[in-house]
This record gives sequence, structure tokens and C-alpha cells, in this order.
Amino acid sequence: MAAQTRALVSCQWLADAVRKKLVGPKLRVVDTSWYLPIMQRDPKAEFAHTHIPGASFFDIDDCCDKSSDFDHTLPTSSHFSQYVGELGIGNDTHVVVYDASKFGSFSAPRVWWMFRLFGHSGVSVLDGGMKKWVADGFPVTSESSKPERREFKAALNQSWVKSYEDVLENIRTKRAQVVDVRSADRFRGLESEPRDDTLPGHIPGAINIPFTSFLDPSGTELGTEALTKVFKEVGVDLQRPVWATCGSGVTACHVVLAAHLLGHPGVCVYDGSWTEWFKRASPEHIITEGEVKKV
Repeated sequence: MAAQTRALVSCQWLADAVRKKLVGPKLRVVDTSWYLPIMQRDPKAEFAHTHIPGASFFDIDDCCDKSSDFDHTLPTSSHFSQYVGELGIGNDTHVVVYDASKFGSFSAPRVWWMFRLFGHSGVSVLDGGMKKWVADGFPVTSESSKPERREFKAALNQSWVKSYEDVLENIRTKRAQVVDVRSADRFRGLESEPRDDTLPGHIPGAINIPFTSFLDPSGTELGTEALTKVFKEVGVDLQRPVWATCGSGVTACHVVLAAHLLGHPGVCVYDGSWTEWFKRASPEHIITEGEVKKV
């Protein structure tokens, strides 16, 4: 049970659990793969073809607030409870999340954060994801079976979620440090956004740490010393409030995970992120070296 509280588990640890047939009501493996349309990958089709034995698929575009104008906005507690219950996850289940991105981790930290946000601390990210799992020679399968439904009771920690209004107010108060994990060129406004109706740029006062900064070439998370250096080099003080943002609230969760590994578990996420900010903010609240938003 010690693994319950570990934010990361190794591929070797999971491979041993799979070999010992421990995947079941007490241990669930979840493929959380999600890609931007420009990546031209179909995560559900890929999952049907290849996944870690015993894994279920978690679709962040399904477990979300469908009435929102923005992509994969957080679901309600009851929707989340229902959704993860159908994946055979109960409040006593240790959940291991991974994705199949080329980075090692891309969307998995978002689902790790969602579980924690809804009161479930027994969740770990597979360190290195499918990329390292395959590189290490561990087994994959196309076989899948629907797990037996379990009861899951969610308890949302709303204070970990930030809104457009919160971020707008923060420009004035500067109470929190806002970390944006998009690429440096998107942040500066020099590389186009993956969504056609959105120009690049950033929130006034935001600090850029591309999410890939937290990973090594094999896709595994950097060690604590290297992670500390990543934050220090850009002047982020983890003793003070930190809010994370990205394109649509997915890769922002890499900041939450990295800070958590350094003993600072309370990083908040701006769920609407740049997609919402660009649509709602006035031009003076969009900092860019490129094309300027028309009023």
C-alpha cells in the first residue's frame, strides 16, 4: 500500500504488478492518452490496438463538462464519480495513469491531478509512460475487458481550480506566480497556436517553463535536484502560490506534479487556460511579439 501515496511508479514496479496479476479492484491501470488535432493521432484506436495489459481507457473529452464552450473543462463531482466507477475504480483503488505520447508524459498528469482534485490521493503517474514501457521491453496487448463497476465518491477541492476572473484579479494583486508550460515561441507569440481561432501570446506577468523541461529524453521525470533547478532558474518560488496554465489545461498539470514531487502539493490550475484567456481578455492583457488581437 506504500505505493498509494507515491506520485510516480516505475515501469518495473507496474510490470511486476501485472505479472503477479494484481490488476483488479485494488489496482487499476488507466490509459489517458489525448492529443491535439494537429498531432493527427487517434488515442482510442491506438488503445484498441496496443495498451498495457489490464488497462482501461480514460477519455478527457468524455469525462468533462459538455456544456462548456471550452475543451475538456472539468466535470462535476457526480460525473467524475460515475465515470471512474465505470472503470472499476473505487475509493480504495490505487490508480496508475499513463499516456502513449512521444514525450513519455503529456496528458497523464492532467488525469493524475483530476483524481487528486476529486479527493483521491491513491493515484500515480507511470514514470516514462508507454514510451519507456515499450523501450524497457514490457508486454503490451490488444485484449481488453470491461471491469466490474465500483462505487466512487468524489469530494472536489475547488480551491485548486482557478477561473478567468481569478487570473484577471491576479494581474492586479500579483499574489500568485502564473507558470505557462507552452513552448517558448507560442508563449512569446511567434509560433501559431494549434487552434485556428486563437493567436499565440501570454498572460501579463506569466513565467514560461515548457512542460518538456520537467522530463528527461527517456520520458521519465527529472530527479528532485534537477526539478528544483528548473523552477529556480526562472525565479519561481514554490513557497509562494503557483498557478499553472497552458493551451487548454492539460499540460499545465506537469507543474502540479513537479511541485508535488518537491513537497509542494498545492499548485492550482487555470482550467480554461490560453484558449479561454485569448477569447475573453482585452488586447492589453495579451502580451505578444507577434500578431495582435483585434477588438
